[in-house]
Amino acid sequence: MESTAMEKRIPPRQQVTAKFPVVGERQPSPEALDLSTWRLAVSGEVTHPRTWTYAEFLELPQVSVTCDIHCVTRWSKLDCTWEGVRFSTIAEIVKPLPTARFVQFIAYSSRDHDTSLPLELCQQEVLFAHSMNGAPLSIEHGYPLRTVTPSRYFYKSLKWVREVRFLPEDVLGYWERGGYHNHADYWKEERYVSGNLSPQQVAQLRETGDFRRYAGQVLLSLDLHGADFSGRDLTGVALKHCNLTGVNFAGANLQGANFTNSDLRYANLYRANLDDGDLDGTLLMGADLRYCSMRRVTLSAAEFCRPGEPEALVEGLDLTGAYLDGLLEEQWAF
Repeated sequence: MESTAMEKRIPPRQQVTAKFPVVGERQPSPEALDLSTWRLAVSGEVTHPRTWTYAEFLELPQVSVTCDIHCVTRWSKLDCTWEGVRFSTIAEIVKPLPTARFVQFIAYSSRDHDTSLPLELCQQEVLFAHSMNGAPLSIEHGYPLRTVTPSRYFYKSLKWVREVRFLPEDVLGYWERGGYHNHADYWKEERYVSGNLSPQQVAQLRETGDFRRYAGQVLLSLDLHGADFSGRDLTGVALKHCNLTGVNFAGANLQGANFTNSDLRYANLYRANLDDGDLDGTLLMGADLRYCSMRRVTLSAAEFCRPGEPEALVEGLDLTGAYLDGLLEEQWAF
């Protein structure tokens, strides 16, 4: 009975962890950490635009909210208790105009990364959090202030928030402009938008293995299973949420490749170069990783083994300098 209740809490294809992996940026812009000059600005379609200092923000009514969080890279952390100020408290002060329908949140970061949500959803559940489980947030998890949106994948919860804009129309956020789903409902597995290449373009990739025309472009949700890209120079290729099962990458140069959330089960990566790659949320069960170079890769929530599936072959695998803290417990044991 208890197991069934737990299963009902876990969205499709998520892994529960006691860790709190770091995904995405790990540092804000420097001005985020100077509390003497830090500001939270609220503007847009409101009657009373307002700016708070950090001290003023902490004087607002504080609440404690416990919820589960679910990252798009397939990890889930349960029973997180956040402390902070409800969005609805801020909204009550600034008084949204009838024209306000969406809210944009902007971060203190080198790229001003942002996200957006419907105003109604913000009023229902968004929290401005400064602490988690009784301790201030760590910098890499959003100190001094982040948003938390419990019903959406965690990229809809913004670290290092500095500005809130009430808008009449929606705008796509940083991750959403790169192909992440704008709704981000984890029960519907709204991780990414659908594939962004035509069937003819996918067939051409399979035949030629030539990705040069897509340099700098993120390719999403493609089905390339069983393709032969052995020995190819695929430096910097970005294949997110793709079916790459059984693909032959033996000896390929994949330096800087991004395979976030892709399925690489049974892929042949023998002696491939994946240095500086992004393998967050990647499935690697049954893959041949012998003598593969994965120096300085990120591996948050990547899976090398899973009950009922063959383990990855890892003889000679080079993980020098790899970011391993994000590996979940059973993967560490492997």
